[in-house]
Amino acid sequence: MERIGVLITICLCCLCAIPVNAQETYDSFQGTWRGKVLEIISEEVKIIPGTDTQHVYQTVRFEALDGPKKGTYITAENDYIELGEGDTFFYDYSIYPDGSEIYNVVELDRKGSLIFLSIIFVGVILAFGRWQGFRSLISLVVSFLALLYILLPGILAGWNPLVASILVASAILFVAIFFTHGFNKESCIAYGGTMVAVIITGLFAMFSVYITHLTGFSDEASIYLNFHTDGSLDFTALLLGAIIIGVLGILDDIAITQVAVVSELYESNPGMDKKEVYKRALRVGRDHVGALVNTLVLAYTGASLPLLLFLYTSQSSTSIILSTEIVATEIVRTIVGSVGLVLTVPIVTLLAVFCLNRSLTDMIRKSRKI
Repeated sequence: MERIGVLITICLCCLCAIPVNAQETYDSFQGTWRGKVLEIISEEVKIIPGTDTQHVYQTVRFEALDGPKKGTYITAENDYIELGEGDTFFYDYSIYPDGSEIYNVVELDRKGSLIFLSIIFVGVILAFGRWQGFRSLISLVVSFLALLYILLPGILAGWNPLVASILVASAILFVAIFFTHGFNKESCIAYGGTMVAVIITGLFAMFSVYITHLTGFSDEASIYLNFHTDGSLDFTALLLGAIIIGVLGILDDIAITQVAVVSELYESNPGMDKKEVYKRALRVGRDHVGALVNTLVLAYTGASLPLLLFLYTSQSSTSIILSTEIVATEIVRTIVGSVGLVLTVPIVTLLAVFCLNRSLTDMIRKSRKI
């Protein structure tokens, strides 16, 4: 009994000692806040250690605009981005166990500039497009909200990225076509034809990603996201969904154009047979596709220009450069988008030729005047 009593006493002492000896992990990070540069105290160009690259190092005095230090004046070192007097920026505020306070510049506050550019964008759209321009802006907002509040949370909640992207893409396409161009036969044909093209493009994207063995980990953002989600996301499916979302707008463009061309041909010559209408509309579509494919290639190239310059200056062979996932991914995006674009033309044109006629084009003309 005495031994049992001693063992119980020892266990109780150990259990009581655990909270006493345990130490909580100290979190030095206090938050990210905004500041405004009051003065550049010093500025010099130094060589980044281990490289021959020059970089600007500054000592700045700024006013904290929010957070626990709001209204105070702070002097800090800045070796991230070059700041000027009057600039508003974001900074990380940390307090270390020894009581020292550290301020790290994170990024410039570009909100004001972006709002100004957005106002110009909206003004130009409304001035040129008027009521239809207003409807296109509304559909743009709805599309953005669908991506932000349906697609992204859905993928993080466990939805298959490819299936979710196709479903959300179909909803976005519905809003973009019908809300912008009206609820009429013309819009129905454009929507139906585009959805067929989206499905075919999705299948071709799956085939392309499969034979090139793309994993979806083409940049640092994917790697960080994988760690942040504990590896729960299918990044190959995510890549496929991104490809579909990326080509959606341009497929919408070509579909609406082809239906409008067929409609105008019927209106200009009601006696023209369907075969002739199809041939003429297809001729216009070929010219349009040539321009859009070039636009698609230039858009992807422009977005990847710093990467291309970096690879151009490397010592790797062309075969190795083309085989790197980040380059191969952009090539696959361009090829899949271009193929989807080309396929949309005959599909939508064929549907328009057989579904539109003189009486329907009269209805379309009236709906355009409303």
